[in-house]
Amino acid sequence: MYYNFPFPKVTEESRQKIEKTAQAIIDARNKYPKDSLADMYGDKMYLYPELVLAHQNNDRAVMQAYGFSIKDMTENSCVEELMKLYQKLVKE
Repeated sequence: MYYNFPFPKVTEESRQKIEKTAQAIIDARNKYPKDSLADMYGDKMYLYPELVLAHQNNDRAVMQAYGFSIKDMTENSCVEELMKLYQKLVKE
């Protein structure tokens, strides 16, 4: 599982979409068996277009599960919202 932050309750459809896009990341990595993760995620990530696209699709699926705006949310505002969720959880 990928629980590095407070995860929302999701619909079955959202869960399946996230699982599918997460698997696409693994599948994209598997296309380059001789390359390390350091190679794939280093300065030359653009050399792995399938991996970049798979991460973008996964990001969108997760953002939708949270109800975050895909068009308007910046990385900073996303982190802020996740921190608010975390703070709410630890106060309960």
